[in-house]
Amino acid sequence: MSRIVAIASGKGGVGKTWLAISLSQALARQGRRVLLFDGDFGLANVDVQLGLGPGPDLASVLSRRCPIQRAVRQVDGGFDVLPGRSGSGQLGRVDAALLERLLAELSVLAERYDLTLLDLPAGIDHLVRRLLLAAATRLVVTTDEPTALTDAYALIKVSQRDGSAAALELVINLAESHERAARPMPAWSGCARISSSCARRSPASCVATRGSPRRSGTRPHSSFVTRGARRRATSRRSPATC
Repeated sequence: MSRIVAIASGKGGVGKTWLAISLSQALARQGRRVLLFDGDFGLANVDVQLGLGPGPDLASVLSRRCPIQRAVRQVDGGFDVLPGRSGSGQLGRVDAALLERLLAELSVLAERYDLTLLDLPAGIDHLVRRLLLAAATRLVVTTDEPTALTDAYALIKVSQRDGSAAALELVINLAESHERAARPMPAWSGCARISSSCARRSPASCVATRGSPRRSGTRPHSSFVTRGARRRATSRRSPATC
């Protein structure tokens, strides 16, 4: 059975999509069958970072012009991608019924893979929260900046209150050094003071917000990442056909 991993962040610009792509490639090199799903419905950019040209995408699936399996693209890194579409008004207005239909189709598609990675948009809106509930593991990406840490904490708190029992891990990206990222994080100092109503309702569901979540890793800042992304060939997306 495929394991679904949601990669999320409270704040934008912390390198979440870069991590999702890099992780997909690393897992593929280990012989895993990997699907990367671009869950940023309104401002997708996995295709931009991978240099993908026009073709079937998530908008094609939601409009029923393409079955979901026909929108999957294989990339040079050895993994598959289900791309979104940036600036699509339709994708920015996905309602609950349409989202549930998509998740049902994605669940079937995911059975073909060992791992399905969901690259989610930043923030805590209903789309992010519903996709987090569909995952078996949640990776929350942040930097060591106070604003990013505060927003990451907000995301984790909301996700826990939604009832997610998925494993929770924290990734510190763009750190000046491993030592700096390993220092105690002031933005998490208030984690022990969560609402008493949450603790009374279900202490287990609050464990990740009572203390720091497990740190999955640290990625140091590197200018090579930015330069590499800029060298990727980009193109304007056009209406897709199957």
